Amino acid sequence: MTTFIITAIVVICLSLVAVIYRMVKGPSASDRVVALDSLGVSVISLIALFSVLVETSFFLEIILLLAILSFIGTVAFSKFIEKGDIIKRDNSR
Repeated sequence: MTTFIITAIVVICLSLVAVIYRMVKGPSASDRVVALDSLGVSVISLIALFSVLVETSFFLEIILLLAILSFIGTVAFSKFIEKGDIIKRDNSR
């Protein structure tokens, strides 16, 4: 079981390198947003695998916090790309 987890960690680390490359060199902003979302999922899975490896539930709160931040970041960037504004204010009042 430990060998499988370590192999999965290595594969995820390799995918992190590819995702970071895409985030830096992405031809468009939407590619970078997708890469940022993939980066969040990869980091979450790395922490989860490490948590299983060391047999502790201490990292579950960190995983939950990163998932929430990753989701909010992805939604905010997507909305910014789509409309050019994250929060729409009503100035007619």
